[in-house]
Amino acid sequence: MQNCYCGSGKSFSECCEPYISGVQKAPTTEVLMRSRYSAYCTHAADYLVATTHSSTRRHHNKKDILSWASENHWIKLEIISASENTVEFKAYFMDNRLQNNIHHEKSTFKKEGESWYYVDGIFNEAIR
Repeated sequence: MQNCYCGSGKSFSECCEPYISGVQKAPTTEVLMRSRYSAYCTHAADYLVATTHSSTRRHHNKKDILSWASENHWIKLEIISASENTVEFKAYFMDNRLQNNIHHEKSTFKKEGESWYYVDGIFNEAIR
């Protein structure tokens, strides 16, 4: 049994995999954020593109997403806070130069119909 990449303590098959595979829709922004982190870990670029809001999708192409996902070794996800339409998180990873890094972001999400979408994020230097 593979533990979920998002750090929930559940198995991947019982946590993020149903969202990434399209069997279920993420019910909250935090669940979507966790599943998007797991998608980076599993190189599921199609899911990352599909869960990016149409208003900002043009800024995120599959090739670049797949490159970023596969060039880094994803270590852990830390959720700092979550509200109805934002999630602040830290994603810990090791880059291709074997340097440890932290991607600290406050992400904004928008719900359309029954689906949540990632819109954009403010990175660590600007978070207050």
